[in-house]
Amino acid sequence: MRKTAALVAFTAAAFAFNAPAQAQDMAGKVQVKVMGTAVLPDGNLKEVKFVSDDIAAALPAEFNTKADNNYVPTLAVEYFLTNDLSVETICCVTQHNVEGTGGLDGAKLVDDARIIPATLTAKYHLPLGLPIKPYIGAGATYWFVFNEKPGSTAKALGVADTDIKDGFGAVLQAGFDVPLNEKFGLTFDAKKYFIDRTASFYDANDTLVLKTKHDLDPWLLSAGISYAF
Repeated sequence: MRKTAALVAFTAAAFAFNAPAQAQDMAGKVQVKVMGTAVLPDGNLKEVKFVSDDIAAALPAEFNTKADNNYVPTLAVEYFLTNDLSVETICCVTQHNVEGTGGLDGAKLVDDARIIPATLTAKYHLPLGLPIKPYIGAGATYWFVFNEKPGSTAKALGVADTDIKDGFGAVLQAGFDVPLNEKFGLTFDAKKYFIDRTASFYDANDTLVLKTKHDLDPWLLSAGISYAF
């Protein structure tokens, strides 16, 4: 998937360099982007913060976790403060499962965790005078996590409920826009998130039996169309 996204971006860039440059005054304009996004999280286990005796007896000496990938539509809205500076917010809803690796290889730990990664970045558009318009950016994100459920393996160990905490993180961004005319264009974007989340597992009596911390740190790779007004 990552190789395919890179090939598409490279091909678009090659065509853009052969296209006529279109100087645009973007200051004060709004640009809306509709994109397809690959959400590629890590999910690596960072810390076991608490484990009950019963759960500890069922866990192997060494294990880890991973979250699966997802592919979702994404909406971005960007406001240009000047030709070169803008702020952008994006939003999507993505769904992931968490499985075990190592000694827990294939274990189903969390199902159907849905995430809204509300994100705000400040972007600098490099004034290169080229048809392709690259940019870099950085900002903050707040993840709303809901609908998470214990996976089948966790249920077999007596887990009846799972809670993954909402919280803040940071994000770096890079990409480029390819104007097609004064209003429409193509857009390619990559974001790297830096965020840890804590997962708590409870038994049928609502007693905490396991609490873990995970590096999610996903890549969001997006491509789509833009409309400026």
